[in-house]
Amino acid sequence: MRAILSLIFALFATAALAGLKPGDAAPDFSIQAAQGGKDFTFSLKEALKKGPVVLYFYPKSFTSVCTEEAHEFAEAMDQFAALNTRVIGVSGDKIETQREFSTKECRDKFPVGADADFKVIKAYDAAFNLPIAGSVFASRISYVISPEGKIISAVSDSGATKHIESALEAVKKWKASAK
Repeated sequence: MRAILSLIFALFATAALAGLKPGDAAPDFSIQAAQGGKDFTFSLKEALKKGPVVLYFYPKSFTSVCTEEAHEFAEAMDQFAALNTRVIGVSGDKIETQREFSTKECRDKFPVGADADFKVIKAYDAAFNLPIAGSVFASRISYVISPEGKIISAVSDSGATKHIESALEAVKKWKASAK
């Protein structure tokens, strides 16, 4: 079943283009999240006090591309930390799933948020309806948000790698222009 869902997500996960554009205000939010298997409340407002935030949306924990993306973000966390940048992934999964995903696939390196009611996903125009499954999921969209709460970068791509590369590039470019 997971293989079928992965194929479906690969085909439809970018059906919606990123709705927010660079320069737009990023909607503020707090969300139940997990990192290293432990629950906490992630607050965008609080995270932005420490530097830029990469907010990435993904369709479903433990599917192939979502797992690959989590692995790649985990591998890049030292680079993001060197840029004083926080990362959070968000999907429509429940906190119980995110608790496990944060440990197994995010390798305890960054948090994942549980947005089962799709409030954050919809606020960022990252929801898509999958008629075959009869459900709503998060599109694969990533945003880089400046400490001032503005969108720096928005990427919609069905693959995993472009999100990490684009986010790192956007943060580096923003830091260079902020000097």
